[in-house]
Amino acid sequence: MTAHTPNRRKGVLLMLGAGLCWSLGGLIVRALTVKDAWEIVFWRSLFMGAFVAVVLLAMHGRQAVAQVRAVGAGGVVAAVCLAAQIYFFILSLGKTATANTFVLMSISPLVTAITGWLFLGERVRWTTWAAIAVALAGIAVMFGDGFRVEEASSQWLGNLFALFVPLAYAMQILFVRRMQRPGAAPPNLLPTILIAGIIAAVPAFLLAPTLAASRTDIALLALMGCVQLGLGCLLMTLAVPHLRAAQMGLLALTETILAPLWVWLGVGEVPAGAALAGGALIIAALVANGWVSLREDSAR
Repeated sequence: MTAHTPNRRKGVLLMLGAGLCWSLGGLIVRALTVKDAWEIVFWRSLFMGAFVAVVLLAMHGRQAVAQVRAVGAGGVVAAVCLAAQIYFFILSLGKTATANTFVLMSISPLVTAITGWLFLGERVRWTTWAAIAVALAGIAVMFGDGFRVEEASSQWLGNLFALFVPLAYAMQILFVRRMQRPGAAPPNLLPTILIAGIIAAVPAFLLAPTLAASRTDIALLALMGCVQLGLGCLLMTLAVPHLRAAQMGLLALTETILAPLWVWLGVGEVPAGAALAGGALIIAALVANGWVSLREDSAR
C-alpha cells in the first residue's frame, strides 16, 4: 500500500483552480437565452457526467466501470450530496431573493469546519476560525442589502433550502474524506462526480417542460458542464487529500469573490461599494489564513 503525504501547497492551488472554474457560472448564465432552470440543470449535469466519463476512460480504459463500482456506499452518498447542492440552490432561488441564497450558502466554511471537527476529529486552528469569521463578515457586507426585501410567505422556505446547500457540501467532504484510510493513497474520487451527474440529470429531465435550447445555448451549457462544473469538481476532489475540511470550505469562497468580477468585466454589471468592501475582507482572510498555514507547514 502506497503511503500518502499531504501537500498543502498543491491542495491550495487545486482548490483555487476549482473556485475559478465555479465562478464562471454567473457569466455563462448571463449569455444563455434558455431560462428554464430544470433544463439548465439537465444539460449541465449531462455534460458534467460525460466529461468525467471521458476522463475515467482515458485514465483506466476497460477498468473504468470497475472504478465506478469501487466507490462503495460512501462514494454514492458523496455523489448524492453533490447532486443535492444543485437542487437546493435551484429551489432556494425560486423561493427567496438571490442575495439571501448566496449569503446563506456562504456559511459553508463554518459548517464544514464544524463537521470536520465533530466527525473527523480535525483540529481547527484559531487562525482558521478567525479567517472564517472575517470571511463571513465580508459575505454579510457584500450581500447585506439583499435582506432589505419585502417578506413573502414562502421566503422562509427559500432560506431553509439555501441553508441545506452548505450542509450538503460539508457532508460531501465528510464522506469523501472517510473513503480515504490514514496513511494510504487517496481513493479515486472521479466516479463520485460521474454518479452525481447522473443523479442530478435524471430528475431534471423529468421536471423540464421542454428541451428547446439552441445550438449556442447547448455549447454554453457544455462549457458549464465540462469546465465550470466538471473540471471544478474534479480539482476539488483532487484537493481533498491535501487539505483540512475547514480550509476546503474557506478556499471555496473564491467562487463568491470572482463570480461578480467576471460578470462586471463581461457584461458591465458594476459591483456596489458594499460588494467591493466585503470582497476585500474575504480576500484578506484567505491570504492571511493561507500564509499562516503554509508557514506552519514549512516549519514542520
